[in-house]
Amino acid sequence: MGTVLETTKEEQEIARISISKVHATSKIVVRNKSAFVKIKVQEKGDSLKIPKKAVLLLFEILDNMAKGKSFTIFPYDSEISTQQAADMLNVSRPHLVKLLEEGIIPFKKVGAHRRIELKNLIVYQQKSEENRNKKLDFLTKQAQDLNLGY
Repeated sequence: MGTVLETTKEEQEIARISISKVHATSKIVVRNKSAFVKIKVQEKGDSLKIPKKAVLLLFEILDNMAKGKSFTIFPYDSEISTQQAADMLNVSRPHLVKLLEEGIIPFKKVGAHRRIELKNLIVYQQKSEENRNKKLDFLTKQAQDLNLGY
């Protein structure tokens, strides 16, 4: 299902050394209008055509590795457990189950277990962030209107 990538100290150091080149290259790749990027593999001398999104994901992986972070990669259409979903949202599992039972996040039952499609969790996460930002904007405006010094 998911691929767990734990970053070793050696990998972190290699990523840290190359990160400035990665940042410069990623800016060029983002500006490029093409849907692919050509990469030359030095060991073989072959050039590969890689989808632009895959290269940008590689840059994101290297950036996280340079920071010493471990991470998991899931296909967008995969189903995850309630514990995995709770971990992704940084909430308790009981709180997540409450969101599921209230119909806020769609899920299905497989036997006695609840399964959440990753794409539904991402939609919930995006809506929550939008809602949080709207409320923060409202509070900021209100504080400014009341001249509270914020």
